[in-house]
Amino acid sequence: MDLKYPIGAYEPQEFSDDVKEDWLADIKFLPSVLESLLTNLDEQQIKIPYRPGGWTVHQLVHHVADSHINAYMRFKLGYTEDNPTIKTYEQDRWVITADVENLPVNISLTLLHALHSRWYEFLRSFSVEDFQKTIYHPEHKKEFTLWHLLGMYAWHSRHHAAHIRSLRERMDW
Repeated sequence: MDLKYPIGAYEPQEFSDDVKEDWLADIKFLPSVLESLLTNLDEQQIKIPYRPGGWTVHQLVHHVADSHINAYMRFKLGYTEDNPTIKTYEQDRWVITADVENLPVNISLTLLHALHSRWYEFLRSFSVEDFQKTIYHPEHKKEFTLWHLLGMYAWHSRHHAAHIRSLRERMDW
């Protein structure tokens, strides 16, 4: 198994109602999936990197919250503005900030439950045309549709859940 990409790289897909429902389910259920994966892990266990050279489980959970806050904002901007330029951020620097280092993961889990409820409710109202709206990503120097972003963040949800699941399996937790 590839420890860095346990579910493989993101593969863009054409719009379909079935894919949309799958991806929306990934968004809706991620907080519960993460909560389940963290059940019965102690502080020492969540301080273990999910792979050699990777973040700790603690950092990973806070990263998902940070990433998905940014994602929510990107969707809001893309929906309400004409091809807005999004703000990028340095994720490796975000995972070493005081809030990440000092707060327990349940703070980010609580945030994710609220955030994903809002995000899911917002996204499920989208028409096919809404998903064709775009944002401009300055780091990649290209436009992305909101459909593409939905796929990326559904993948991101499954990707990081798989990191924790894989670690649990390898450690026999």
